[in-house]
Amino acid sequence: MQELLDLDARLSERVRIAERPGPLRTLMALLAHSGDSWFWALGLVLFYIFGPQHWRGLAVLMGLGIVVTAALVMLVKFTVRRRRPEGEWGKFYRWTDPHSFPSGHAARAMMLAVLAIGVGPAWFGILMLVWAFLVSFARVAMGVHYLSDVLAGLAAGAIMGWLYLAFWPDLQSWML
Repeated sequence: MQELLDLDARLSERVRIAERPGPLRTLMALLAHSGDSWFWALGLVLFYIFGPQHWRGLAVLMGLGIVVTAALVMLVKFTVRRRRPEGEWGKFYRWTDPHSFPSGHAARAMMLAVLAIGVGPAWFGILMLVWAFLVSFARVAMGVHYLSDVLAGLAAGAIMGWLYLAFWPDLQSWML
């Protein structure tokens, strides 16, 4: 097992750019933050208030999905207790949540993408899926997660999104 963890750390270090100033680092930092739960909570509340009537149900569904997914991710994190990679970027994340496995950002992003694919227009689902992978990569590039953290987060988010869609088969009509 230690060999796999060492390989994971080496691969993660290869894509890390957190300590290298420049436009790519700035882009990765923005993408890494774009998966923050507070950002999505605020955005979904605003979208619910000011967005089109027929998308309000999707905003509620995504908000509930964020809460449930976060609770499950935190349960796993505090069970596994894998420490984040060492680094300076993301001090807030390191302080509020020192555990890295699985990535909550990756789980949240993929869960939202699966919901968007299942109930939203095709363009929205595709956009959200691309965004989910970019957020996940950015979390590794900025040094707050290992590659295995985001892969596990992506898998967990896909499962959570699928479960929502499976247990609420009438979501499409509920969204209209």
